[in-house]
Amino acid sequence: MSIVINLDVMMAKRKKGLTELAGEVDITLANLSILKNNKAKAVRLSTLNAICKALDCQPGDILQYVEDEEDDEQ
Repeated sequence: MSIVINLDVMMAKRKKGLTELAGEVDITLANLSILKNNKAKAVRLSTLNAICKALDCQPGDILQYVEDEEDDEQ
């Protein structure tokens, strides 16, 4: 996957746990865990907005583009 979600890094910087953030964002613990562990296939903009608001950060602090190794070979 080319987009990496660095939610765990931002959570650590803000000293927020999964349960606390899930409550603030109004998202299930399971869905937030999927995001945190980089298993998500998509993120709603409303969810991203709520996460950024709760963590006082920008989307670029959470989302990062990383070129796939397959792309480098072509």
